Amino acid sequence: MLQRCSRAVSRLSKLGSTSPMEALRKDVIFTPRHWYSTAAATLAPAPNDSPAMSSPVKSVVNLDKMFLSKPCSLALAPDSRLRIEEPKYEGLRHVIYKMLLFYSKQSTSIRGANVVYRRILHQVDKPAIYEVFNMEKTFKMTFSLLVLHMWLCLRRLKQEGKEGAEFGQYLYERYNHDVELRVSKEGVNLLLTKWMKELEKIFYGNIVAYDAALLPEAKPDELPKVIWRNVFADDGESQPDDAASRTVQA
Repeated sequence: MLQRCSRAVSRLSKLGSTSPMEALRKDVIFTPRHWYSTAAATLAPAPNDSPAMSSPVKSVVNLDKMFLSKPCSLALAPDSRLRIEEPKYEGLRHVIYKMLLFYSKQSTSIRGANVVYRRILHQVDKPAIYEVFNMEKTFKMTFSLLVLHMWLCLRRLKQEGKEGAEFGQYLYERYNHDVELRVSKEGVNLLLTKWMKELEKIFYGNIVAYDAALLPEAKPDELPKVIWRNVFADDGESQPDDAASRTVQA
């Protein structure tokens, strides 16, 4: 399963004149799976990417208004296309599907993971998030946001104990498959396994960094700094300037 994560990064050679490996390692220190990753553990931008947010941030939306907005429910509307109900078969059809293990714990978990991941993608691929925070929709940026959203879900699932951890594994497998497809769309056909291993290191490095930022002994501003380094920063800067800080806080 984790090896599947090792299949999707060979197409990044199309991202620029530098080799994919050089692009990935720019301002990045890869560490073993459960070590703390240094801040820049994200894919380096393509040559056509816009400069990092070291320059004053221009937000399409008034961030002051965003901070003053009231919380709203995250519940899906009854007619939402993201709402997926488990099929309920009766009679002979129910018996047949049960014999085919449609209702087994594994099958149910796989379907559930697909639903959860679909909702993650709905957030990550939403144009508004790139417009509001002045982000370029590149592979690097989308991958960084995808890892951030995955961390939020996996951290929540840990609270469910063993069952949550098992479900998180199915969710992670679904994530791996999607990343592999995204890398393939970037034109990577060679060394796919090698690239996926590098992305796996980035994933776990970021996850450890986010978790460490929420520890009781962590500094109050540690999480915004980690988000800055893993999502926004392109040049390895450890912290954003005053203009970018407000966007990271948002």
